[in-house]
Amino acid sequence: MTNAKPYLDERRRKAAQAFNLTDQVVLIAAGAPIGIPGGADQTYPFRPHTEYFWLADRVRPGCILAFDPQEGWVDFVPEVSQAERVWEGGGESEGVPASTFPAWLEARRGRPLAVLGCPLPGVQDDAGLREALREALTAVRRAKDDEELARIRRACAATAAGHAAARAAIAPGRSEREIQIELEAAFFRAGAQRTAFGTIVGSGPNSAVLHFEPSARRLADGELVLIDAGAELDGYCGDVTRTYPAGTRFTPEQRDLYGLLLEAQVAAVEGCRAGTEFRELHLATARAIAEGLAHLGYLEGSADELVESGAVALFFPHGLGHLVGLGVRDASGYLPGRQRSDHPTLRYLRCDLPLAERFVTTIEPGIYFIPALLDDPELRAQHRGRVNWERVDGMRHFGGLRIEDDVLITAGAPEVLTAEIPKALADVEG
Repeated sequence: MTNAKPYLDERRRKAAQAFNLTDQVVLIAAGAPIGIPGGADQTYPFRPHTEYFWLADRVRPGCILAFDPQEGWVDFVPEVSQAERVWEGGGESEGVPASTFPAWLEARRGRPLAVLGCPLPGVQDDAGLREALREALTAVRRAKDDEELARIRRACAATAAGHAAARAAIAPGRSEREIQIELEAAFFRAGAQRTAFGTIVGSGPNSAVLHFEPSARRLADGELVLIDAGAELDGYCGDVTRTYPAGTRFTPEQRDLYGLLLEAQVAAVEGCRAGTEFRELHLATARAIAEGLAHLGYLEGSADELVESGAVALFFPHGLGHLVGLGVRDASGYLPGRQRSDHPTLRYLRCDLPLAERFVTTIEPGIYFIPALLDDPELRAQHRGRVNWERVDGMRHFGGLRIEDDVLITAGAPEVLTAEIPKALADVEG
């Protein structure tokens, strides 16, 4: 079946080629709405599974995209009911009526079957085949096509508008929630349909909580404000973090640490080249942060030893970034055969694969003073002699810094899709 959107035909061609099937049948389900507990007939906003959306570009519950290698693709779409027209204003459905799906599936009884996307109630599949096809589809989805890149660029533009509004709203006495409101309103004014994820605005010690939900806490002069937020537009996302002084200038300690982090982040962005192993880029960034923290007197020892021992992970405890696009963490993961490490410096690495052209990745190193880590007796004993605990203990209310951009891998130098959002020290303090 030829699709009205040519990019979908090309995606399905690539998926079929990656599946490399003979008589196996594949079903990709969009999913069903999830009810709000105690909310009577209310549901959470429906989001189709990304595997379905990538191949169908449709937001409708109950849809199933079926693939028979002997016959091709079929879009099964539920007919629009009278109740939907009354309550939701639904129009006409496009595709093969979903009521014909049971007969279609029955005609293929006995053939190997895999269900991707969301599970289908009452349909049993081959788990091994499912995982193999899911891995193949994820690999195909990593490189973004022109339509995807256009949507990501629009999402990044809306993200930039939100961050500009947030920066203008920062002042001592303003609350985290007030900044969130200004930021998200600007997203929507710039064309976004929703936020890409729960907006993070953390001030003072809250900036050391990696996924902090904005509160009524009011900013004080001399504190940090960390904002991690992105806009979503037509299913695709931006994801940007900036850290600002709550007043007009960083304190000397904040400026030193921000300068160190910015240098490490810029170097990591520059390292986003086709063929570069993301794991090695993460480790190089961890070494740069370790070396800088030692230079500033927070750590003691060589950068290599501080990374190998895990001491730097007390201050940079997460991965360098993740792929982004259709959803805020899109088709990341590990190459087949690679396993997640339990080493502190690598434990939260979301990507372990070589970068390739048309991948879009976040680059988001951070430096934090997190009491939950710094007060751990075992970690304090383990890193005695590597951490200047006297100096670090004086920083327990410092909070944290993170700088994040969305980066497109090209045939040459990387393109920073979020370069419009200032991060240079002079711009941040200005």
